Amino acid sequence: MPHVIETKGLTKIYGSLYALKNLDLTLEEGNILGYLGPNGSGKTTTIKLLLGLIYPTSGTINIFGKESSKNFKEIHKDLAYVASEPAFWPNLTAKETLYFFSKFKDNYDLDYQSKLIKRFDLDINKKIRQYSRGNRQKIAIISALARRSKLIIMDEPSTGLDPIMEQVFKESIFEAKENGQTIFLSSHILEEVEAICDQIAILKNGKLIEFGSLENLKHLNQTKFEVYFNNQKPALSKNKNIINLKIEKEKMTFQVVGPTNEILAEVLKYKPNRIYSKPTSLEDLFLSVYKNTK
Repeated sequence: MPHVIETKGLTKIYGSLYALKNLDLTLEEGNILGYLGPNGSGKTTTIKLLLGLIYPTSGTINIFGKESSKNFKEIHKDLAYVASEPAFWPNLTAKETLYFFSKFKDNYDLDYQSKLIKRFDLDINKKIRQYSRGNRQKIAIISALARRSKLIIMDEPSTGLDPIMEQVFKESIFEAKENGQTIFLSSHILEEVEAICDQIAILKNGKLIEFGSLENLKHLNQTKFEVYFNNQKPALSKNKNIINLKIEKEKMTFQVVGPTNEILAEVLKYKPNRIYSKPTSLEDLFLSVYKNTK
């Protein structure tokens, strides 16, 4: 089975600026990829290239095993897209807008659309200009999911949703995954990515600096410790696996890169009162990777 998305050496240059440089990326069928990076890192450029809105300076894009530049019409039959700021016709209602979008795909699932409208608690009888940003986002999400496309590309899709609707969004994404659909999710909400994604790609200045499952990437991260003592404290400053060591009157805080057993054994010799450890998170991983990569 070919990769749903496969890029090789994908590069986009504007003048002397590399918006994207030598991107090698794969996305397997039925997986959810979290695509991360701050503004200007190359996320939007990647999405525009995948959608065929712009053309690469060099490199290749294959979607569904087909070269995208020669097969966009066929590829787009099984591709749905959610923009970060969707623009609709202001004088149409949501009902009319969804009806219009439903005509773009033969097997558009109207029953599922009705289910999603209820799930997202959307009043479809208002005109688009009357909706908040969050409600416009709901229309885009509902339309994309109801298409039942093999591939869904989402650019900051949950921006503007309240916490309850964010949870509804996650449930709907899991449902799409269970349906065998593949999702490319660009997001700045690290908690969201950590909760739903199978793979994570991290961009910096147009370059892919990390790619893999969250578990496989956690070796890059550190375990945080907060330890309280009554008396003498261990000397940890020369340990190469310890970073961000801070020593206060009764407390030591530090992070351990890699295995923690030996360091904990050393700490326990000094009979601490309390030890707190914090499990690794995607936010910690992201910050660590960005801090340690040029």
